[in-house]
Amino acid sequence: MTNNERRTPAPEPIPEFHSREEEAAFWDSHDLADYWDTFKPVRARFTEQLSEGITVRLNPETLRQLRERVHALGIRPTTLVRMWIVEHLRGEQPCENSEF
Repeated sequence: MTNNERRTPAPEPIPEFHSREEEAAFWDSHDLADYWDTFKPVRARFTEQLSEGITVRLNPETLRQLRERVHALGIRPTTLVRMWIVEHLRGEQPCENSEF
């Protein structure tokens, strides 16, 4: 090593995060560039442009359950409902325990 070269210490491992706030606090105090070599490329799928919408009315308890589930998954309610509808239509499964 020459006098002009400096060894940079290895960054601390990226921890498992228990919340978005915890992850945000970590990245607020760490530089992503220090971890660049630890990341791996991933394939990403993007949906087509969605151009139409519908309104679905839910009773308060059903809406509460939906919000709990999406909070745990870290996605929006409309995303999860859209996923369920597409899965159902592709599988052509009969509606069970419906509350129509």
